[in-house]
Amino acid sequence: MDVSTLTSGVLCVGAALPDPPFEFMEDGEARGFDIELMQAVAAELGLAWRLAPFTGADFNGIFEGLARGTWDCVASGATITPDRLRLASFCAPYVRSGQSLVCNVEATPSVRSIDDLRGMILGVQQGNTSEPVAHRLKDEGRIAEMRTYAYHDIGAMLDDLSAGKIGAVMKLAPVMRWMIRNRPQLRIVQDGITDERLGVAVRLGDDALRTAINDAQARLHKSGALPQLVKKWLQT
Repeated sequence: MDVSTLTSGVLCVGAALPDPPFEFMEDGEARGFDIELMQAVAAELGLAWRLAPFTGADFNGIFEGLARGTWDCVASGATITPDRLRLASFCAPYVRSGQSLVCNVEATPSVRSIDDLRGMILGVQQGNTSEPVAHRLKDEGRIAEMRTYAYHDIGAMLDDLSAGKIGAVMKLAPVMRWMIRNRPQLRIVQDGITDERLGVAVRLGDDALRTAINDAQARLHKSGALPQLVKKWLQT
């Protein structure tokens, strides 16, 4: 299928880094699930792949860039939500995931779930789907405070957790498993807090590109390439 892209012959993909295992830089090269998926999708469509890093503090700004025509699509571990569906058109979900709770098990060994956070500070990233969950917990009096970090400051958020400046952080489980693998005092104490579907987004009304990406994903799923990427990056 012929599709129109910002640059002829090139699929420009917006992504917020670092967000491993979805997208991150290693030795100067982009790696991760979304990176390999969109490289495979672009190849299926006969297009070159180009990464366009999003550097804003609020993740939802990536969809504003999409609307402005800064990139052709967004592939960045993005959960499909009603609010985001007003900003972009999403392709078929490629994976199902959910929020996890990470604590410093040395400092707060009694915390096992969100039910044990009363009086504590919960850290989340700006624009992340953990944010509305944290707002609800604050409104219900189940946490003392919600601390919001710029999207790219995930490392600083985990540093604060390690130092005892906050009581817990919330983020999708695959990302947290990756981010804390070298932080032995930090551990996922609860997952499955939410049930979320993640997918690639295109500009509202760009049905041709959405259909083309959907068809490419379907072929990659049928061939086994997509399940292999899920196993490699998201289920280890």
